[in-house]
Amino acid sequence: MDTSTELEVVSPSLARQALPVPPQHSSVELERTYRKERLAGALRIFGKFGFAEGVAGHITVRDPEFPDMFWVNPFGVSFSHIKVSNLILVNHKGEVVHGDYPVNRAAFAIHSAIHAQRPDVVSAAHAHSIHGKAFSTLHKPLRYLTQDDCAFYNDIDLIKDNGGQVVFDTGLGESFASSFTKKAAIHANHGLFTSGASVDEAAFWFVSLERSCQAQLLALSAGDPVDIKDEWVAESYRLTGNSYAGWLSFQPLWQDIALSDPELFS
Repeated sequence: MDTSTELEVVSPSLARQALPVPPQHSSVELERTYRKERLAGALRIFGKFGFAEGVAGHITVRDPEFPDMFWVNPFGVSFSHIKVSNLILVNHKGEVVHGDYPVNRAAFAIHSAIHAQRPDVVSAAHAHSIHGKAFSTLHKPLRYLTQDDCAFYNDIDLIKDNGGQVVFDTGLGESFASSFTKKAAIHANHGLFTSGASVDEAAFWFVSLERSCQAQLLALSAGDPVDIKDEWVAESYRLTGNSYAGWLSFQPLWQDIALSDPELFS
């Protein structure tokens, strides 16, 4: 994540101010702890937003020392109860190499393929959120109706293959990953996927995309919404759709969950 460049994109004056930036750690151990804490926090945020649907849904983050392995929430544990100590480390054979819980096979099949095919993806998020599910049944791309929608301008895939099918087979996961080329995706009859250079970014894009789907469903049910002009969408994307903007937008959510759920760190 080139934070200095992206700060300049947001605003040259802001780049000279003391805005928060992603921390740089002096060891892989410190970076690993940081990523796991962010992962546990993001999962709890998903729980608070009501994104849970039984055992479905997962967020992954690549291990900083072993990039062919990723940390993920364990199968069958509530988003709202996740702690750092619950997280499991999974290799690309689907084996749990650290942790005492099983892995969600669908999480492995899809996310292992995403991490293998997308070296730019440090973290990926998916949940069966209600508005994302509903919007995915339309088999239509996201429209740019609100300022928040612009963060996904030309940066979201609509994937129709295997929509609605439970993905346990690694071949289906690889097929999905090959179509997932941007930071977000709408998987037909399934739901939303997002990715980023950090847990913070991937989690925020998911929250934002879910809300965009909700707003569009409301607008479409109320009448005939008007799209934002392309040049305005492009400019808004330049300011709000970059990696740093995604990371920064997550920070208020992190502050809330770290204060309200301190047990996540145990």
